Amino acid sequence: MAAPRISIEQWRTLLAVVDAGGYAQASAQLHKSQSAVTYAVQKLEAALGVKAFEIQGRKAVLTPTGQLLHRRARALLDDAASIEKAARALSAGWEAEIRVVMEHIFPTWLMLDCLAEFGNEGPDTRIELIESVLGGTNEALQQGQADLAIAGSVPAGFSGEPVMRVRFVLVAQPDHLLHKLGRKITPRDLRAHRQLVVRETGARRASRTFIEAAQRWTVSNMSTSIIAARSGYGYAWLPEYKIRDELAAGSLKPLELREGAERFAELYLVFADRDAAGPGTQRLAEIIRSKAAAECSKANAGAEPRRRTAGRQAH
Repeated sequence: MAAPRISIEQWRTLLAVVDAGGYAQASAQLHKSQSAVTYAVQKLEAALGVKAFEIQGRKAVLTPTGQLLHRRARALLDDAASIEKAARALSAGWEAEIRVVMEHIFPTWLMLDCLAEFGNEGPDTRIELIESVLGGTNEALQQGQADLAIAGSVPAGFSGEPVMRVRFVLVAQPDHLLHKLGRKITPRDLRAHRQLVVRETGARRASRTFIEAAQRWTVSNMSTSIIAARSGYGYAWLPEYKIRDELAAGSLKPLELREGAERFAELYLVFADRDAAGPGTQRLAEIIRSKAAAECSKANAGAEPRRRTAGRQAH
């Protein structure tokens, strides 16, 4: 393989000109003279036989070729930074801090158990736990705000593995009007009443998971949704494990749907960069896999009697 003719520093200069908005701004950002920045870009263009910029008025604008170079240079520098991060992690032992982003439907108590076990093995590693909803989890990964994530989907460019399946049930307070219909509930019935929804985190809130009603309250925390449902303000799709106490106490009651009485969401364990993950991050991932698998086994064992009971009622 031929040696590259363009250095990392030259690619970094090209990115700086684009990101900073011009040669003068890039020179201030890089702490170099403007002539040095200009020369570095001109040398890059000459070596490749292309024009990366064209002057429009007083502004340097990327040519179509320059746009391609910019995209590839960004990827190149990201890869270089990732290699350095991996090397630092391997040489330094366990990380000083691990950032975990957790989809809000993952059992909080289970994550805390995982962190407690990890803490016994690596007490000097700090943990930052960020709870998010839907797109906010993927956004945190894509913006480099997490080392490890429990996500409802695997964003493009990342690899993930299924770690838990969460069962949702549709519930309302026993005195809610939907419970008084005296028959199985239809989608039309749901549209006539208020739905309680947890707001998606992240800058783009495009998801509409489990939303059936135009009339709804959107809250930012699942505990608020549970309290609102328990108080009779609406119905909600909620993770079964989150409302076990309310179901047992009778303060929330499952709604009988004509079809689709239960729904499931798959959760994935996702590394921000598996190759660069330090031993602490790898060990925490192992603990999460193990404890989540054990919990799923218990949940499946409990679901079998529930399915048999439902089958008898149907007959």
